[in-house]
Amino acid sequence: MSTAEEISTLLVANFGTDPLEIRSEVSLRHLRLDSLALEELRLIIEDRMGVDLDDVELTSRDTVGRLVDVVHRKAAA
Repeated sequence: MSTAEEISTLLVANFGTDPLEIRSEVSLRHLRLDSLALEELRLIIEDRMGVDLDDVELTSRDTVGRLVDVVHRKAAA
């Protein structure tokens, strides 16, 4: 499963996100992820994907594509 697919699965399963809305250019705000939800998502990604995102700052203005890119780079490191 690709990083994008894993993150999409986590968004759908944990936040009830419509899978059709999850596109690279869509902001996390558009997916109704506020700062608390972003922190929860970060912890879920760390747990499920085994990556350390402590030094990554995500805001609701970031896109799904940026999130996928950051996680992918961290997983490859």
